[in-house]
Amino acid sequence: MHTVVVGTTGVTASDVLAVARGGARVELSAEAVAALAAAREIVDALAAKPEPVYGVSTGFGALATRHISQELRAQLQRNIVRSHAAGMGPRVEREVVRALMFLRLKTVCSGHTGVRPEVAQTMADVLNAGITPVVHEYGSLGCSGDLAPLSHCALTLMGEGDAEGPDGTVRPAGELLAAHGIVPVELREKEGLALLNGTDGMLGMLVMALADLDSLYKSADITAALSLEALLGTDKVLAPELHAIRPHPGQGASAANMLAVLKDSELTGHHQDDAPRVQDAYSVRCAPQVAGAGRDTIAHARLVAERELASAVDNPVVLPDGRVESNGNFHGAPVAYVLDFLAIAAADLGSIAERRTDRLLDKNRSHGLPPFLADDAGVDSGLMIAQYTQAALVSEMKRLAVPASADSIPSSAMQEDHVSMGWSAARKLRIAVDNLTRIIAVELYAATRAIELREGLTPAPASQAVIEAVRAAGVQGPGPDRFLAPDLAAADAFVRAGGLVAAAEKVTGPLQ
Repeated sequence: MHTVVVGTTGVTASDVLAVARGGARVELSAEAVAALAAAREIVDALAAKPEPVYGVSTGFGALATRHISQELRAQLQRNIVRSHAAGMGPRVEREVVRALMFLRLKTVCSGHTGVRPEVAQTMADVLNAGITPVVHEYGSLGCSGDLAPLSHCALTLMGEGDAEGPDGTVRPAGELLAAHGIVPVELREKEGLALLNGTDGMLGMLVMALADLDSLYKSADITAALSLEALLGTDKVLAPELHAIRPHPGQGASAANMLAVLKDSELTGHHQDDAPRVQDAYSVRCAPQVAGAGRDTIAHARLVAERELASAVDNPVVLPDGRVESNGNFHGAPVAYVLDFLAIAAADLGSIAERRTDRLLDKNRSHGLPPFLADDAGVDSGLMIAQYTQAALVSEMKRLAVPASADSIPSSAMQEDHVSMGWSAARKLRIAVDNLTRIIAVELYAATRAIELREGLTPAPASQAVIEAVRAAGVQGPGPDRFLAPDLAAADAFVRAGGLVAAAEKVTGPLQ
């Protein structure tokens, strides 16, 4: 099994994906263990002094003015975890919780939190045992960290609350730890606070969304090319020299992908011979511009994610010179903004894909295709309601594109009077990515059927490879009406698993 070694300088996106989705094992580097021990010495020295230090010998948030005596500090750390584990609603997905725990471990190992090495090792042991704390949908405002979600994870380290075992059964966390020989931690000064004061949940979801969107944007370039082909559109608008004079990198990449898919097609430009059109509709002609803008948005979001992956987010932090200083680095604004930006881009990509699907089904705009791509229009309804489903998904994506980060709601008796709502932005982006997959699957279903209905014209080799692969995956071709939901589900699974990109790339080579 793949092993990810956590050091002091952060982790990579591939590390997060390996642990969250691939079940990779986690190890602490010797450098990280040494840094943990050195920072702990600083915290212990401060804890022994009479002067109050936030997070070490004081209360938290609006209660930070109270100095906590030595005999109550262990109880203080337990209490912050218990009281902050106040989430509600449905359970969060296993991959999100694993990303959340792993990224908190990443910050702990930076040596800036003052957590003891044995606590960090327990975090790694829980991940390696496949134990997943029960984390709920609601409880984070994206400021002072993803507090409730991280607190539910810290509760598991203490042997309290509920968690899911590697067999998928939810049991008391103490039982699961005992079954895997893991001793619950006894938290000391600052450790409770350090385990729940980070942007790890929203960051983990950002990293996974970026990975999913990379594949989906390639998929969208492929389905846009198939639709262009099915509509007998021209590929002249994809010429590199046209995109070079408006040099947005994403636009050029999308145009190049479409051109690669359409190479050697007999369908493109055919309309110039028998049904002249000056130019294709925007949803066809401007596909690279819209998808390209989304690609550039992804590039910006990835830059933010990389910076955050290299960060140590905690409050207070232990500095190399021995100071323990309060700060505001836990504020989720940088991550929240790009999560919202990605939801906007994804909604627009879904919107333009739906417009192409609708054009394929409308006999007045499809240039010779049967109404709704039906076998016997009137007796058969064809893909009429498949487009309804796609339209419903697009409408929901538009609602999900309303920014969460434009909102703020004060908390903690006005001490935390401006929050990022980054967790909420991440949660809605996950739904948007899921819906975008389905939208692309519907366009794929319509475009492949439409191409097969263009008898006497040979599609591009890449298009033909896609059609053959999607049919082999259980998505049926043209014919009389049938129970449509299984076909759409098979198309969705095909896109989701990367089958669409893989099929095209067997002919085109790697797409951008």
